[in-house]
Amino acid sequence: MTHRILILGGTTEARQLAGKLAARADCLVTLSLAGRTESPVAQGVPVRTGGFGGADGLAAYLLEMRIDLLIDATHPYAAQISANAAQAARVAGVPVLALRRPGWEPVAGDRWTQVDTTVDAARALGPAPRRVFLALGRQEVAAFEAAPQHHYLIRSVDAVEPKLAVPDASYLLARGPFRETEERALLETHRIDVVVSKNSGGEATYGKIAAARALGIEVVMVRRPALPDVASAETVEALAAIVNQFGVDHFL
Repeated sequence: MTHRILILGGTTEARQLAGKLAARADCLVTLSLAGRTESPVAQGVPVRTGGFGGADGLAAYLLEMRIDLLIDATHPYAAQISANAAQAARVAGVPVLALRRPGWEPVAGDRWTQVDTTVDAARALGPAPRRVFLALGRQEVAAFEAAPQHHYLIRSVDAVEPKLAVPDASYLLARGPFRETEERALLETHRIDVVVSKNSGGEATYGKIAAARALGIEVVMVRRPALPDVASAETVEALAAIVNQFGVDHFL
């Protein structure tokens, strides 16, 4: 019997998990992307792009497509999508698993100021002008228009449009992973004295955190949002092992 699995993606782990599960003869995997990235990396499995219309729309899709297992492998900061996934799974009576990579923890030498939102991060920069590296993605930078006294270096996969309404900002288009040596050179070249980051976890973007530590640079770290309480695993291997061990039938 073939089981239909829908993976809500947008992360490297989602693509890797889709490949692992698609290799099973009894699984038909579809990967759903929100469509926020203009040129996503090739995924290797059938892809659905765009929103569902909230939890109700996702529940209707799960029923219409006869999905047997929903996997939430979205970004740790996609709190609304994760909430919708949990609610839709309940409404549709479809089991749900989550892939949740662990967050970073500060270690000796880190200078972290932890805040709850990007609005708080902008305030935490203080009144005096600073050279700020915004490593947040283009969806999150608008909050820093409230602190126009700083110079901003803004890195994103896709262009920030419209540009930030501040007098002094530079833009850098790049896609990770970013290694520590490269990040250290970037911070030194642009004379950065504070980094603003989400606590994304994983290795692909940790280079800037390690580089900031090595250079004694402050990091304003935006804490993760609260996510729904569903069965989860921290790695691709662990989640794939759950499915491999029990089979999709276990969750039905």
